[in-house]
Amino acid sequence: MKVSMIGTGYVGLVTGTCFSEFGFNVTCVDRIKEKIDLLNKGNVPIYEPGLGSLIETNVKAGRLKFTTDFAESVKESDIVFIAVGTPTREEDGHADLTYVFDAAEQIAKSMQGYTVIVTKSTVPVDTAKKIETLVKKVNPKADFDVVSNPEFLREGSAIEDFMRPDRVVVGARTEKAREVMRKLYRPLFLIETPIVFTTPESSELIKYASNSFLATKVAFINQIADLCEKCGADIQDVSKGIGLDDRIGKKFLHTGPGYGGSCFPKDTLALAKTAQKYNCPTTIIESVIDANDRRKKDMAHKVIEACGGDIHGKTIGVLGVTFKPDTDDMRDSPSLDIIPILQQNGANIKAYDPAGMEEAKAFFNDIEWKTNAYDAIQDSDCMLILTEWNEFRSLDKDHYKNLSKKPLIVDLRNIYPLKEMKDAGIEYVSLGRKHIK
Repeated sequence: MKVSMIGTGYVGLVTGTCFSEFGFNVTCVDRIKEKIDLLNKGNVPIYEPGLGSLIETNVKAGRLKFTTDFAESVKESDIVFIAVGTPTREEDGHADLTYVFDAAEQIAKSMQGYTVIVTKSTVPVDTAKKIETLVKKVNPKADFDVVSNPEFLREGSAIEDFMRPDRVVVGARTEKAREVMRKLYRPLFLIETPIVFTTPESSELIKYASNSFLATKVAFINQIADLCEKCGADIQDVSKGIGLDDRIGKKFLHTGPGYGGSCFPKDTLALAKTAQKYNCPTTIIESVIDANDRRKKDMAHKVIEACGGDIHGKTIGVLGVTFKPDTDDMRDSPSLDIIPILQQNGANIKAYDPAGMEEAKAFFNDIEWKTNAYDAIQDSDCMLILTEWNEFRSLDKDHYKNLSKKPLIVDLRNIYPLKEMKDAGIEYVSLGRKHIK
């Protein structure tokens, strides 16, 4: 089978590459010529561990190629994936499906013979129906099915998530389409990956409901961390005690400065807007969105409080600006809220991130970017940890004390044990735990 992947963003590029690793001939298509030229030169436009070598291997094997020729690629394909962006519409908070429908229209014009059109983009309920209607209008004689196949890839571990997923969800109306998808995912059947076949409507909702539930766990544990600080409990003990319950699970129970990234902020808002459209408001999700927005701003004021309530003229060395480690993604990162508030209150910011600085420069002004962690924290009044990159977990404490004006660490990821900070003689402010002075 031949596969076309429309869109070479994060999801499209990873998914297309992994399907080629399964042995299929995959063509990744994008309208942006500069991006395709970059890929054809062997350069990868996103940061994802292991992706570059996987692309190189499959390009050399002749299974993976990149092109701007939309029509030719679709014409030759049995399966066409739509993996374009669905950003939030600024005017009303709904998912913007402009790129999805544009891709569907072009597919309708170019397809030849029976074609399975698959939405890999995260889309609201009823999108598959709308694509079906659009394709029939553009090409009344088209022989096709529309399938929903949401992605569940975590940035930083996307290849492993694709190759060994918890499950694969396929929303299809016909047995013919289901059989095509079975062939596509045959390598995962062989390792007994659960494959959930359902309707497109259920599949579309599964994606939004999954991300919204995980976002709810994050918002919940962040509020419990606040309570721990007030009552003297330890959030790490509380999280462990909660997570050992199989009904709850231990994942996404780590406190932090609020969730960010390409999925949780956008998908929670889209689900809330979809529910309102159907006159069935999801008040829990609406509360999660509000709590997370407030969380990020509250963290900035936590830093100010740790610095004695006044940061005017003080230097804060920031470690990490991406929303999570092992990615260069800045979308809805907590740093986008926290750093500007610190600057508005008079702080001078020096910062370092192992992968995200070039991406981050488009979002910030007046930041002194450094090439390593020690340069960022030199002569600082406070070291602020915003992203839990592994290289920040083993900093030389004595060297830090010698470099800084004052040995004060505000750790919004809880990467250090309290005893380690106490023994090092460093003032240490973390989340949901005792303040070490």
